[in-house]
Amino acid sequence: MQPDAVSAEVEKSLTLEFDDNRLALELFGSHHNHLVRIERAFDVSADARGNLVTITGPAESVEFARTVFDHLYARLQRGQPVLSEDVEAAIRMVLATGAVGDADIEVRVRQRTVSPRSSTQATYIRAIDKHDLVFGLGPAGTGKTYLAVAKAVERLVNGHVDRIILSRPAVEAGEQLGFLPGSMREKVDPYLRPLYDALYDMLPAQQVVKRLESGEIEVAPLAFMRGRTLANAFVILDEAQNTTSVQMKMFLTRLGQNARMVVTGDLSQVDLPKGTRSGLRHAVEVLHQVPNVAFVHFSEADVVRHPLVSRIVRAYNDAESRLGLGARYESGPAGSDDAID
Repeated sequence: MQPDAVSAEVEKSLTLEFDDNRLALELFGSHHNHLVRIERAFDVSADARGNLVTITGPAESVEFARTVFDHLYARLQRGQPVLSEDVEAAIRMVLATGAVGDADIEVRVRQRTVSPRSSTQATYIRAIDKHDLVFGLGPAGTGKTYLAVAKAVERLVNGHVDRIILSRPAVEAGEQLGFLPGSMREKVDPYLRPLYDALYDMLPAQQVVKRLESGEIEVAPLAFMRGRTLANAFVILDEAQNTTSVQMKMFLTRLGQNARMVVTGDLSQVDLPKGTRSGLRHAVEVLHQVPNVAFVHFSEADVVRHPLVSRIVRAYNDAESRLGLGARYESGPAGSDDAID
C-alpha cells in the first residue's frame, strides 16, 4: 500500500513569557487588538493570560508570530511605543523575509525615533548612510520622502551638515499654476507642502520656523537651484519624475563638498507634457553604473499608508500591464537593484 501523499501540516504550541507585566499589556494592545492582528496575519491562535501568550498553529506560522512578538517587545524595552502601524510593519517584514531584522537601523530625530517598516526601507536608510547620491524609486506611500527628510534632520541636528535643502519641481497635475491667487511664494508653497509636513513631524514647530528663517532649512522650487553649489548640506529632490533631463542634470551637478543628495520619484506618475521624457528615467539609465550612486526600488508591497493604498497601486499596475501602457518602471537597468555595495 502506497503511503498517503498528503500529510497534515505539523501543528505547534508555544508559550512566551514576558518579564514586565506592564509592557506585556502594551504589547498585546488595547482589547488585545495587536494579538488579533497577529492571529489573522499568520493564521494562528494567540491566547494571552497575564504576561504569558500561548501561540498555537502551523509550526512555521507559530515561529513567525514568535518573531513578531519578540521584536515588538524589544521595542517596548527600548522605550519605544508599539502602535498598530508598528505591528503591521513587523508582520510585513516577517512575511517578506521570514524575519524582522534591522532592529538597529533607526533614525533618531527630536520628535521621534523612525524605524524601517519594510525590508526595502531598511535598505534605503542603509544606502543613504553609505552613499553620497541615492535614488529612491517607487509608488506613493512607501516612505521615500519621509525617510529622506528624517535622515536629513538627523544629520543636521547631529552637526554632520550645516543645512537642509528640500526641493520639488513646480509641475501642475492637470491644473494651471499661473491661475492660482497670491504671490509667487503663495503659488509655489502648495507644491512643497508634503516637505513641510515631514519637517513638522520631525522637529518642534518653533524649531522648524526658526531654522527656516535662519536658512538652516530651505524649501524651494527646483528652478531656484540653478547656478548654486550645495556644500555641507543634505539635499532632497522630491517628485523627481517631473523633471526634464536638463533640469535633472542641473540639479545633480549642484552637489558640493560634504554634501549628500537623495532623489525620490515615481515613474508611473509623470505629469510632464506629453512627449517630454522624464529626467528621472534618463538619470537612472545614465548613472546606474556610476560609483557611489545607489538605486533603491520600492514596490506596492512596501506601501505603509492605509492597506487599501497598496491594493490600489497593484490594481492600477495590473490594469496598465493588461493595456500595454508601459507606464510603469519596475526594476531599472540590469543590476541597478544591486547598486548598494
